[in-house]
Amino acid sequence: MNKAELVDAMAAEAGISKAEAKKALDAMVAATTGALKSGDRVSLVGFGSFSVSKRNARTGRNPQTGKEIQIAAKNVIKFKAGAELSDAVN
Repeated sequence: MNKAELVDAMAAEAGISKAEAKKALDAMVAATTGALKSGDRVSLVGFGSFSVSKRNARTGRNPQTGKEIQIAAKNVIKFKAGAELSDAVN
């Protein structure tokens, strides 16, 4: 499902226009992004939670040449599905 399909599904489920659904989705993405940037955790009960974790720098290998390379440290986003979402999928 891409963003346009998600907007269509949100509009149909909530009984609102596609423009309103797009604005709501964009606001949710912006709020989640802002919270994760500041290091907060975003928890949606029943759906899941998003958090930021730090990945340390490490040494890796170029698979084509076998040469060692340095991989920089970075922040990564983790998602843990909630119980209701997991139950619905299984």
